[in-house]
Amino acid sequence: MHLPQEIIRKKRDGTPLTAAEIQAFVRGITDGTVSEGQAAAFAMAVFFKGMWLDERVALTRAMTASGTVIDWAPLDLPGPVLDKHSTGGVGDKVSLILAPAVAACGGFVPMVSGRGLGHTGGTLDKFESIPGYRAKPDLGMLQRVVKDVGCAVIGATDDIAPADKRLYAIRDVTATVESIDLITASILSKKLAAGLDGLVMDVKFGNGAFMAKRKDAEALAESIVTVAAGAGLPAVALLTDMNQVLGTSAGNALEVHECLAALRGEAADARLMEVTRALVAELLVLAQLAPDVAAGRRRFDDAIASGAAAERFARMVVALGGPADLLENPGRHLPVAAVRRPVYPERAGVVAAVDTRALGIAVVALGGGRTKVTDAVDHSVGLDGVAGLGEAVEPGDRPLCTVHARNEDEAERAAGMVRAAMAVADTAPAPGPLVAARI
Repeated sequence: MHLPQEIIRKKRDGTPLTAAEIQAFVRGITDGTVSEGQAAAFAMAVFFKGMWLDERVALTRAMTASGTVIDWAPLDLPGPVLDKHSTGGVGDKVSLILAPAVAACGGFVPMVSGRGLGHTGGTLDKFESIPGYRAKPDLGMLQRVVKDVGCAVIGATDDIAPADKRLYAIRDVTATVESIDLITASILSKKLAAGLDGLVMDVKFGNGAFMAKRKDAEALAESIVTVAAGAGLPAVALLTDMNQVLGTSAGNALEVHECLAALRGEAADARLMEVTRALVAELLVLAQLAPDVAAGRRRFDDAIASGAAAERFARMVVALGGPADLLENPGRHLPVAAVRRPVYPERAGVVAAVDTRALGIAVVALGGGRTKVTDAVDHSVGLDGVAGLGEAVEPGDRPLCTVHARNEDEAERAAGMVRAAMAVADTAPAPGPLVAARI
């Protein structure tokens, strides 16, 4: 018998845990025989003492096995089951373009996405701005949509890695979220439960990312790729820049508008499309749907240019209960804020630096994000037309962005936050690489 307090003591003292001990502790987290205090003590012990690779793999496998693991074999899909995960950022809307593009290239994408918390937005919140969209279908419906359409972007159901759900809630209130060991197991347990054949990770660094320092992002990427391989899931990670908003919008419905325009083949933000293209190409190579990255990039471009990715997106929305004409008429369906206000700089020049995290906080202050999981979100509010680094701005003519708000007071407050977050100068430093490394 493995007593929880003995397992905690071993980890507290830096002694490696066996797979059996980790499985027993995770079982206790799932069935409630491990108390909240014991789970918190375990998380703190891991935070300070860390885990060896074998322990990380065992924790990931045990958390995966704590609930339903989707089996795609009975559906006899004619292609690999694939997914992408991002560590999150401001304006990170890649999933909305990536999932249908990969489906158009022959992959099947059951993307279990999350809600936004703190300054980062969540993919699930973006989809919930679409009227009627069923963001939490049952397993049968998820599998039907993935088989028929090729992709379904949904939220995690209660039976996917329930141990992670309980442990994350405890970590969130005990200052143990930033443990690379626990982040790795948290991310991968949900992805392994989705029954994947391949995973690409978008690990962001910079002032708008969860991991601000590149070395921390690199350590997390190494951990995820190594543990995924140990658990039998082929994975690749890209380190991508989050020192400015990705794309030109931040806020749920506004980001859906931006992605729909990109899928329709209209002019799209170059940085957003490049990050998406790079991630899709890696995933296609990983799944042997493209012989090399260059071919994968061409396949992505073809899926956008031909309208094949847009068609998959439209079919997914309908299959999950959303409107049939969302792609053509988003303005008819997506919520609109009561107040729209351009935010002009105090002087002419170019955007020289962006406090991206502060822009994310401005969206939260408008009501477009949450500071705790139970907060309601206003899907209509946010920022669009956000100027990028090096872009010219001018009082009364070229705004820093447009604020979408519920009322004039909130618009005024957000405008002040935007001006404080975006530095304007005569010149801007050369930007660093958008994709900084591949792991």
